[in-house]
Amino acid sequence: MTDTNTDTTTAGTDWQAWQQSWDRQQEWYMPDREERFRIMLDMVEALVGTTPRVLDLACGTGSITARLLARFPEATSTGVDLDPALLAIAEGTFAGDERVSFVTADLKDPDWPSRLPYESYDAVLTATALHWLHSEPLAALYGQVAELVRDGGVFMNADHMIDDTTPRINAAERARRHEGMEQARADGALDWAEWWQVAAKDPVLAGPTAQRFAIYGEHADGDMPSAAWHARVLREKGFGEARPVWCSPSDTLLLALK
Repeated sequence: MTDTNTDTTTAGTDWQAWQQSWDRQQEWYMPDREERFRIMLDMVEALVGTTPRVLDLACGTGSITARLLARFPEATSTGVDLDPALLAIAEGTFAGDERVSFVTADLKDPDWPSRLPYESYDAVLTATALHWLHSEPLAALYGQVAELVRDGGVFMNADHMIDDTTPRINAAERARRHEGMEQARADGALDWAEWWQVAAKDPVLAGPTAQRFAIYGEHADGDMPSAAWHARVLREKGFGEARPVWCSPSDTLLLALK
């Protein structure tokens, strides 16, 4: 979380510009990203209404929280993450908004739920964030999520979920997606590594960025199991129903209902 001693330094930072920069970088990989968020919030409204208490899991810069509050002004959100640079952007963006709080925690720490301000949530939402976990710790995390979601509440995970039984389809999708990414790169889009190089040179984010690479290294190497695996494990961990509610050629939004 942001050190209060840096408030005078960060006061003039354009956090919205950083949010937009992050969005553009993420869209380079996922051109359907906004559609994913729209369907996610459609299902929040359908299942838990327009005033939900939400846990933004592995929240990053607060991308889900921003879209949640824009659509549902009476919602509240708790963002949890370990990345000090992305949390700095999130905290700067939502500073003074009483609907939003942030918690610094490692999701691989069994005690991370104890840091949360609430014992249960109407919805736990996450996007493009859990693929850095291997299958065993991800399954354990799903068990913890099941305990945090109230009866009748929902969990949604939007991420890369690869079906290894369709290798030719996967290869064709990957080749087509990379063609689009190369065109976007030619038009000036930043990739992941380039975005972090920019952050490392910023006076406010340089320190948190160095800390984040000390924590994570260059890039985490987790698993990307199929949507069927996610649905099965979530049911085993305590959810009554689980299935995809949206997919693109490369990504899936999987919903589990408690």
